[in-house]
Amino acid sequence: MKEIKDVGENVKARKDQAFLGLPQRRAECDQTVFCIHKGVKAFTFCKGKNLLLTGGMHRIIRVWNPYLPGKPTGMLRSHTAPVIYIHVSAEDNKIFSMSTDNTIKIWDLETNSCLFTASSKASGIRGEPGACLYLPSPRALYVATPSTPAPAAEVGGCPHEPHSVVSHKESGVCCRDNPTFRLVVSCSEASVVKVWDFETGRLLSGFTGAHGNAGITCLASDSSGRRLITGGRDGCLKIRSYNSGQCLHTLKHTHFTAGTTSPIWLWMQDTPCDFHHFQKPQPHWQDDLNHGHKENILCVAHCPPSLLATSSYNGEIIIRNIISGRVYRKLNSPSSSDGTEDSEGPDGSVSCLAFLKTRAANLESASASLMANGPRDKARVSSMVVTPGDACAYMGDQHGIVHVYDIEEQGLQGQELQPPTNVKFWRAHISMVNRDLELIEEEVLLSSSLDRTVRLWSRGEEFIGNFGQSSPWDIFTPASWSHPRVPHEVLTDPQSMPAHPVLEGGVPATCRGEEKDKVAEGKASAEVGPGTDSSPGLAHSSRQIGTGYKLHPERVKA
Repeated sequence: MKEIKDVGENVKARKDQAFLGLPQRRAECDQTVFCIHKGVKAFTFCKGKNLLLTGGMHRIIRVWNPYLPGKPTGMLRSHTAPVIYIHVSAEDNKIFSMSTDNTIKIWDLETNSCLFTASSKASGIRGEPGACLYLPSPRALYVATPSTPAPAAEVGGCPHEPHSVVSHKESGVCCRDNPTFRLVVSCSEASVVKVWDFETGRLLSGFTGAHGNAGITCLASDSSGRRLITGGRDGCLKIRSYNSGQCLHTLKHTHFTAGTTSPIWLWMQDTPCDFHHFQKPQPHWQDDLNHGHKENILCVAHCPPSLLATSSYNGEIIIRNIISGRVYRKLNSPSSSDGTEDSEGPDGSVSCLAFLKTRAANLESASASLMANGPRDKARVSSMVVTPGDACAYMGDQHGIVHVYDIEEQGLQGQELQPPTNVKFWRAHISMVNRDLELIEEEVLLSSSLDRTVRLWSRGEEFIGNFGQSSPWDIFTPASWSHPRVPHEVLTDPQSMPAHPVLEGGVPATCRGEEKDKVAEGKASAEVGPGTDSSPGLAHSSRQIGTGYKLHPERVKA
């Protein structure tokens, strides 16, 4: 009754104040008072989440329930100076704050954890902050200071790197994705292994001396994603734990000689892992001893369940049954070329192979189902990866340029005289793109190079970031990517200039709009494999970027 009486008196008093034009005072039952030690310099209210956030001299951001002023429901502790700005973005579940030392922080609204910190040195904000404003549409936080009027800092974005950023200090970098734990593993010739977080680019762990003084040449994960397998120039395969880097087992063939034989390629079958029992290497396939490669093998490609393709320095490609070791077919065999040069030029070596698995699965089809690399104008293709569904092929070359080709309709009827359409291209590195080009989740391209960098790109050629850069990215937030910026060394490299001969000669005519490319018309003979008749079991067509091969049903069933 007393509260009702007080309300009536307050209403009457407010009416009198309103009539007299005086400021009105809320009733005690119509307001909530929060008593905060050292006061409040900034606050914000989120109606959607029904939260009140306050900050001030105590350097702590407190989260309140508007109807429970006695105790905050959360406390965000990370600022080292008084907090002067707070904003809640309900649609992103993020909190943005700024302190008097020009430090900007981004917090997770659900867990109250700090996701991103930009110091004044990193953001470039100088002087005493005057005002802050967050705009949801461009997802940018604007900060105005007396000395630098209205500089804008992209929320979650990485600041411009004024210098070259490398992922490793040593050359010979190769990398691989671990989809199970969303990791990226990279290694170098100095036997250094680094484990990165795919979603942010942060370095999680690393270890040196993985193969002693021998360099690492290849790496892979087991089917569960819990073990890392590396191959070194010492001829050994080592199985390690991702977390600790501890070597769990070492596999070494007794006939290997360190420094003369080293693994170049690894893949893991989808079978249950047993790291307590290991099978010794099987004896050589007799068919391989009699009719196998005479030169060093450069590349291996596997097409489940039983196809295995290998290529060598002399350009020869051999298709085998991986279970029996039987040779199905030889392609580009030097013995069948009558001493003439290979159709792909003086350097006839084949270092990249890729099966078009949707076509290889349909053995009755006449379409080409195997791709091999070769010279592309003045630059040789050094890596290739095909999208699921075999619609596009991503290819990296010796100049660090990544090309995207439309191969969906290419080679469906056998031999093709016209090269595939070059959909787009961009310069990803300043040196040769390594052969471990990889598509992650069909949307992100992972690349590494001799320039000691490991980078992520979107399928639309947007630069996400460089593993090893100072600021992390959020793979799910395009605004946090480095795009539209490009890597600093790519921007400043002389070969990136539009008038440079590399780009002038390397850009296909379909992109330049000038005269059409010359069609490479070459004939590569196929040697009949052992135990097969002389009928053409494999047909192929030469192109500027590589070769397409068709697998014949009776040859595969042999």
